[in-house]
Amino acid sequence: MRKNKLVLATALVLVLVTMAGCRGSSSGPSAPASEPRQELRVGLDVDAGTADPRLARDTSARRVVDLVFNGLVWLDPELKPQPALATSWRQIDPTTWEFTLREGVKFHDGSELTAEDVKYTYDTLLDPAFKAPYRSLYAPIKEVIALDKYHVRFVLSQPYAPLLSYLDMGIVPRAAAQAAGDSFGTKPIGTGPFKLVKWEKNNRIEFEAFPDYWGGVPKLEKVTFLIIPDNTVRAAALEAGDVDLIHSPLSAQDIPRLQANPKLKVEKTNALGFTYVSFNCADPILKDVRVRRALAHLIDKKTISSTIYQGMDTPGKSPLVPAMWAYSDEIKDPEYDPARAREFLAQAGWKDTDGDGVLDRGGKKLTISLKTHSEDPNRIQVVEFLQNEFRKAGIEATVETTEWPTFRDAVQKGDYQLAVLGWLALVDPDRAMYNQFHSRGASNDGKYSNPRVDELLEKGRATTDIEERKKIYREAAQIVVDEVAYAVILYQGYVVAYNQKVSGFQIHPNASFASLARVTIK
Repeated sequence: MRKNKLVLATALVLVLVTMAGCRGSSSGPSAPASEPRQELRVGLDVDAGTADPRLARDTSARRVVDLVFNGLVWLDPELKPQPALATSWRQIDPTTWEFTLREGVKFHDGSELTAEDVKYTYDTLLDPAFKAPYRSLYAPIKEVIALDKYHVRFVLSQPYAPLLSYLDMGIVPRAAAQAAGDSFGTKPIGTGPFKLVKWEKNNRIEFEAFPDYWGGVPKLEKVTFLIIPDNTVRAAALEAGDVDLIHSPLSAQDIPRLQANPKLKVEKTNALGFTYVSFNCADPILKDVRVRRALAHLIDKKTISSTIYQGMDTPGKSPLVPAMWAYSDEIKDPEYDPARAREFLAQAGWKDTDGDGVLDRGGKKLTISLKTHSEDPNRIQVVEFLQNEFRKAGIEATVETTEWPTFRDAVQKGDYQLAVLGWLALVDPDRAMYNQFHSRGASNDGKYSNPRVDELLEKGRATTDIEERKKIYREAAQIVVDEVAYAVILYQGYVVAYNQKVSGFQIHPNASFASLARVTIK
């Protein structure tokens, strides 16, 4: 019996060793035994809502798409379109573009990319029933035609200046996406450098290198996104070596400590984004522009920038951010002026008639609710700071913070009065304004409407002369600021901190993770 037990034990050890070897060989390209495994761990603040590029609307979803998919073009750090799945393109006339596809590109399921996949991607994106959140950005595309296996034509309903900037949309495989249906968003198949292999909601997303990637096999064998909602905890995880890279949002007080750490590298650039207060213009109280202007005069942007963000983000004025070619510092925004705020509130009929320090009208107290999400302590401080400013002006202000998915859903449904959140990836002024402020914009959560703004935004996307476009968007931005659809609090800085052993990462104003395809770990 002892002899049999010894034989069994020996066999079990051999089986376990064999299984361990099989696991190693199935996890992507293997590094030599003398080298450390090329795995990058990235700390993210929130989980992705979907991995379908056509439906992605949050920053974490965009990070997933950066790894799993490619568009016809990619935007370099200067935001110039560069060849990706399309090797070249030409404009035949003002409303017709043709693209030549890269031959031999494989999807993660082994199928080959063709013009039919490009057509399918944009046909579904443009289908109102598909409910793509950024469909309106592609609305001028009248038809997509697969000319042959490697050539595709885009026919527009009008000249469309930002077209190329939006063609970084990830291309999906028609057959696989049709077969997967709604589950494609959790089990995506793309042409990108990494395959999504495991997704534990609100915990981690795991990727493995795609050995047939058209751009060359990535040096990293594995990338793991770890969801760490608290900014400071995420920074501590980087310092402890539990993650290798983190990026904005970060708490300003953590950055000097990270910069002083010799094991870390911290980079910063102007982001293509802003932090703002969204005003629900459909709200019974806030539909009065005088009330919105009053509240805007109670937002001390300079103090928010210097004390809460410690200069990491700078005071904002309009949706046209400094990193954008349409930016203008001449746009006038409501300055912090509590006395002016009280004047506007009085004009709207809000006065302290009973002497209790709270403004009222028709027997009702002036009550304003401020919302934001719990994952960003900076924004929590902002709403608490505004709550105090509002109360000093005689407004009963309340604060509500919830997890990102709940907060996002409430804003999209219009279930809010004031909400503090942000926009990123504003690669064109059209991207910063059309969806947000056009009366039919898909992201016009506050139901703002102005016929002149609609006219300007339509004109801006149909005009190809860049100087004329500057004038158009600056006029539209001034109107939006005057009518306080948003109060742009801050122009965002984009900060990335990573282990010094990480080599090849390129910071991008669009917060793109595309450079992870070229990253190595020393």
